[in-house]
Amino acid sequence: MRDHRSRLPHGRSLTARAATATGGLAAVLLLGALLAACTSLETEEAPSAGPQGGAGAGGASPSAQPAAEKTSPRWTSEIIDTTAGADYLGDVEKAVVLEVNRVRTDPAAYAAIYLEPLRKYYHGNLLQYPGEIAIETTEGVRALDECIRALGAAPGIAPLAPRRGLCLAARDHARDQARSGRTGHTGTDGSTVPDRLNRYGTWSLAAGENIDYGNGTARRIVISFLVDDGVPSRGHRKNLLDASFSLMGVAVGPHPKYGKMCVMDFAGAYR
Repeated sequence: MRDHRSRLPHGRSLTARAATATGGLAAVLLLGALLAACTSLETEEAPSAGPQGGAGAGGASPSAQPAAEKTSPRWTSEIIDTTAGADYLGDVEKAVVLEVNRVRTDPAAYAAIYLEPLRKYYHGNLLQYPGEIAIETTEGVRALDECIRALGAAPGIAPLAPRRGLCLAARDHARDQARSGRTGHTGTDGSTVPDRLNRYGTWSLAAGENIDYGNGTARRIVISFLVDDGVPSRGHRKNLLDASFSLMGVAVGPHPKYGKMCVMDFAGAYR
């Protein structure tokens, strides 16, 4: 959860956005009750027999032939893997970039392959995967269904490419909150999203930030932003699917209250 009511320390997420055409700045913080209606295996495969990260969960014998992974022709490594040379990213952070690019390049396929199989794990407002503790959501399966419809109607857009400066800005905030235990977009030094981005370069056109708490895998993080349970504006999803962004930074690290956190920073241009 991620609002001030925090029922469970799962999938708490925040989003901030700034945009400028003439040097002015407008920022909005969207604080809602986002639950992680998402997958949880460390693998990032397509779903077959279970809900976790798309890699069938249990039930198959060791000798069983795995089902062929579903995919999209738009998800070739040449298209979605923009991390070449990004030695400043860890393995999970690279996986986050690829996962975001799967959504952006083929939203409808992402919904069909990774989101639709999650419906059967909702029971009223509870989301429960096999072998896991039930998670209380705000909207129940309605949020998932709305997300599936929205992605089904969304056009494919260009993938995002990582930039070192954006990753350093995201890492600064993740490390700050790892020490302080705080949440939100303001640093302990009072820094805002634009402040942190401008430490390592200059952003222009548009900028934004998503923060997720409690999820440690790329697919879990991304699906929690997409479903955006309890957030009427669906601000996290809008950031992921915003064609005005072309660059991103990502930092995944520990959080003393929620276990794990991920900071994503976005920019239209950065130099």
